[in-house]
Amino acid sequence: MPELPEIYHLSKQMEHELVGRQIADIEVLQEKCLNIGKEEFIAAVSNKTIQFISSLGKWIFIGLDAGIKLALSLGMGGDVIYHKDASSPLPEKYQFKIDFTDKSFLTIRFWWFGYFHLVKAAENNAHKQTDELGVSPLDKSQFTYEHFGKMLNGKRGSIKSFLMDQKNVAGIGNVYIQDILFRAKLHPGRKINTMDDSEKGLLYNAIYDELQEAVELGGIVQERDLYNKPGRKYDFLVGYKEGKPCPVCGTEISKITVANTACYICSSCQK
Repeated sequence: MPELPEIYHLSKQMEHELVGRQIADIEVLQEKCLNIGKEEFIAAVSNKTIQFISSLGKWIFIGLDAGIKLALSLGMGGDVIYHKDASSPLPEKYQFKIDFTDKSFLTIRFWWFGYFHLVKAAENNAHKQTDELGVSPLDKSQFTYEHFGKMLNGKRGSIKSFLMDQKNVAGIGNVYIQDILFRAKLHPGRKINTMDDSEKGLLYNAIYDELQEAVELGGIVQERDLYNKPGRKYDFLVGYKEGKPCPVCGTEISKITVANTACYICSSCQK
């Protein structure tokens, strides 16, 4: 499942390739991924020019003329592939195909489920899935240590549940949370109200460092970028390494369950 590093990297590639291109037509093969009718969606998008592309958390936003914005989520996984000319072979499966006036095109495939929603300017505060997203942990202007500390004040639940709640921090899922907590030497079930300032500082730095390093590698190898190339992050510190030795102390990494999700920890480093 793509998380912040993969989506951020993909959105930057899309921004480089697609801004300024005009949409000639769009093919919709899976209408249930839309938030409006198929014909209305096609009519609203056709002949529009892409003005900007950005991302927040696990969502990519495509800004078009007339204040129209498309919100794209790959859900549990998917491919967004750019094809430079009309002769490029089509993928075996895809749900959307966007043709541009210069004969290049984009295909979008959801592995399991995903969303491709249209939001009009007058309705920018009415898109339920994205309106309540928290701050991006890569945005140093907003995700400051002071802001992070205020977010944690008064909270009593587990730190893993807090970080994976997209209303708090946008983009962290069960893939990257493993090594974030290991870097911070925190057990995933640790209660927030028992953490001291030093631990909060370690966690703040661990969040940024883990995600930034993954962005620079283009995300994990299981995910594909805009040019259908895999990410270059092949390994984790403790994530998905049950039975392997801890890279710090050598203790066998164990798999536990916290907040109904699997966790990989070093029981010595993350007491």
